[in-house]
Amino acid sequence: MSNYHSSLPDYVMAAIVGGYHGDPFAVLGAQADGPERVVRAFMPNAARVTLLTPDGETPMVRVHVGGLFEAPYPPQATAYRLRVLWPTGVEQELEDSYRFQPEFAELDTYLMAEGTHWHIYRQQGAHLHEIHGVAGVRFTVWAPNARRVSVVGDFNQWDGRRHPMAMHRSSGLWQLFVPGLGEGTIYKYEVKSHNQDYTVLKADPVAFFAEMRPNTASIVWDIDKYRWNDADWMARRPQRHALDAPVSVYEVHLASWRREQVGDAWHWLSYEELAAELVPYVKEMGYTHIELLPVAEHPYDGSWGYQVTGYFAPTSRHGTPEQFMAFVDACHQAGLGVILDWVPAHFPKDQHGLAYFDGTHLYEHADPRLGEHPDWGTLIFNFERNEVSQFLISNAIFWAEKYHIDGLRVDAVASMLYLDFSREPGQWIPNRYGGRENLGAIRFLRRFNEILHELYPDVLTIAEESTAWPGVTAPASEGGLGFDLKWNMGWMHDMLRYMSNDPVYRAYHQGTLTFSLLYAFSEKYLLPLSHDEVVHLKRSMLDKMPGDVWQKFANLRALYAYQYAHPGKKMLFMGGEIGQWQEWSEARGLDWHVLEWDEKHGALRDLVRELNGLYQDLPALHAYDHSWDGFTWLDIHDARQSVVSFLRLDPRSGQSIVVVCNFTPVPRHDYPVGVPAAGVYRELLNTDDARFGGSGVTNGPLEARAEPWVNQPYSLRMTLPPLAVVYLRPDGAA
Repeated sequence: MSNYHSSLPDYVMAAIVGGYHGDPFAVLGAQADGPERVVRAFMPNAARVTLLTPDGETPMVRVHVGGLFEAPYPPQATAYRLRVLWPTGVEQELEDSYRFQPEFAELDTYLMAEGTHWHIYRQQGAHLHEIHGVAGVRFTVWAPNARRVSVVGDFNQWDGRRHPMAMHRSSGLWQLFVPGLGEGTIYKYEVKSHNQDYTVLKADPVAFFAEMRPNTASIVWDIDKYRWNDADWMARRPQRHALDAPVSVYEVHLASWRREQVGDAWHWLSYEELAAELVPYVKEMGYTHIELLPVAEHPYDGSWGYQVTGYFAPTSRHGTPEQFMAFVDACHQAGLGVILDWVPAHFPKDQHGLAYFDGTHLYEHADPRLGEHPDWGTLIFNFERNEVSQFLISNAIFWAEKYHIDGLRVDAVASMLYLDFSREPGQWIPNRYGGRENLGAIRFLRRFNEILHELYPDVLTIAEESTAWPGVTAPASEGGLGFDLKWNMGWMHDMLRYMSNDPVYRAYHQGTLTFSLLYAFSEKYLLPLSHDEVVHLKRSMLDKMPGDVWQKFANLRALYAYQYAHPGKKMLFMGGEIGQWQEWSEARGLDWHVLEWDEKHGALRDLVRELNGLYQDLPALHAYDHSWDGFTWLDIHDARQSVVSFLRLDPRSGQSIVVVCNFTPVPRHDYPVGVPAAGVYRELLNTDDARFGGSGVTNGPLEARAEPWVNQPYSLRMTLPPLAVVYLRPDGAA
C-alpha cells in the first residue's frame, strides 16, 4: 500500500479538498477505477481511515494531504463502513453519505422545474429517512445557481467541504442523505456561489424547526408524529366557515398576551401554557376564532413576526412543532378556529434567510425598484418566478395540511398589487402595459386562492387590502382575487376618526359614520379593530376615545356595539376587551392588572362577552352580513343629535333587530324611532346598562304604534341613553 497512487487528477483532488467540486458523487464513495473499484472518502484532520467490508478491513491511503483517502473496493462487496481515528484519539465507525445515491423522484423534479409542485415540503427540507436499513436524514434544497451546496452542523464541525450535495440540473435541487443523524440535529446549508466565490451559511428555507433567536440554524424535526384529536371540528368546519356563519375573531400576539414571571425575569408562555390559559379565555369570551400574528420563525421580536425567515417552522419561542400542533388541537376541541397571519409580500435581508440565497437574487427581484420595500427595509418576492410562487403556495398548503390551520390572513396585499406602492415617481417600473399593477402578484394571489381552495375549500383566506381594488373577494374565475373575506379598512379608519371626535363636533361628521354602507356589500368584509391601531403613538382603544374616564368607557362600549351590529364579520385585538390604557407593546404582557384596579374594565369585558354571545345566537346579526337583504337604514338624518338607527334582518326566519345609536353624552327622551312592524319591543342590549359600567338609562317594553316615521309604517318612543347603542327585538321573537 505504500506505493499506492490514485488515478484522480490533481485538479480534481484539489477541488474536493478545496470545497468547490460541483459533483461529489462522481469522485467520492465507491467508484470505478478502470477495471477495478475504489472507495474514496474526504476526512480532513483524520489521523487514520479504515475501510470496513464484510470481507475484512483495508487501511485507506491518504492520497491528498488535505484529507482525501482512497482504498481498493473488493469486487464482490455491496456495502461498506468507515472507521475514522481523529487526532483527539476518538475512533468512530461511520456510514458514508456517498454510498447512498440521491433519490430525485422524476415527478417531483418535473413539477419543481415547472413551478407547479404544491407540496414541496414533502421533498425539500430535512426528512428522517432510511435507505437499505440505514437511518439518517435526507436533505434537499433549491439553489439552482449555486456552485456548490453542503450540509453543515456539529456533526461535521461546520466544515462545508465534508458533506457537499448532489445537484439535479433541470430542477435546481441539491440533495444528500447523511446517515446516523436524527431529530434534533442542528444544521445549515453552506452555499458557494459563482459570484467571486461568495460563500454563505443559510438556514433551510423549508426547515420545520429552528433555533431560538439570536441563533439562526435549522433543526431536523419529525412533524408527522403528533396524533390529532380534532376530527369533529374538521368535519364541521365547512358549516362554521359558510358565508352565513358567525365569525368573531380575537387577534393575538402570543408573546405578549400574558407573560410569566420566573425570578426577576419575565418569560413568554409556552404553547402548552397558552393552550391551558388562552384557549379557555377566548372560548369563555364567546369568540369563534383566534387569529395569531405570524408564528412562522422570525429573528427580530420587534417585527411582531412580520419579517419571516422560516416559513415552514412555527417559532421556537414557545416550544416545539408538535406543541404548536397541540395548541391548535386544543383550540379545535374548544370549538375555536385558528387563523394565521401569513406574510407572502416581503421578507427580511438577514444573511441567513432567503436574501441572495444562492449567490443570486433567487427569491427577490434584482432591481431594487421592484425588489426592495422602501418603508420596511425588506425584500419583495419575485412573483414572476414560478418557483417562488410555488414556494409560497406550498407554504400555505403546508399550514393547512400539517397544522390543521383554519384560515390565512394575508398581510399587506395592497403592497403586492401596486408597483408604485409607497414609491415616488422614478422609484418604480411600470408593467409591460405601462400600468402600475403588479401582474405577477395578481397572478400569484389568484393562483394561491384557487389551489388552496381546491385542496381545502373550507380554509378561509382573508385579505388585508386597504385600497379600492375591485373584486378582492370575487372568484378568480370571474376576474377577482379569490379571497373569502377582506378587511374593511375604510370602516375601521372612518369609525376611529368619528369616535375620536368630541361629541360636540360629531354632528358635522355624520357622513363619516354612515359612509361605509355605500360600499358595505361590494366585497365580503370583516370589520377589524386590529393591532396596527394601538401602536406607534396611536394610543390604546380606550385612550383614543374623547372625554373624561366615564365618557371614554361609554364611547368604547358604543363603538363595540356598533361594530357588532354593522354588516361584516368581527375582529378585535387583544387588550381591547379590557380597556387597556397603555398602547400595546410586544415587549410586555397585557395590562391585566387594570381588572383589579377599576371595575369598569371588567364591565367592559362583560359587554364584549355579551356582544359575542348575541352575535352568535342571533342570525339577524350574522346570516346576511354580505347583502342588503340583511340591513335597512331606519333613520340616518338626525345628524344634529348624532343619532342613527337601522334594522338587521334574517329573511329566512323573519328575525329582526332594531339598532339605535346615540353618539352624544345627552339622553334623548321620548325619541321617535321608525319600525316596520307593530308590537312590543324589548331591549336585548343597552351599552348604558349599569352592569356594563353605564349610567343605567334603560327602557322597559316599548310599544310600536301605527304612527309612520321616516318611511316606516310604525314608530315607538324611547329614551336614548347617553353615548350608547341599544338593540331592540320584537316581543315574542325566537
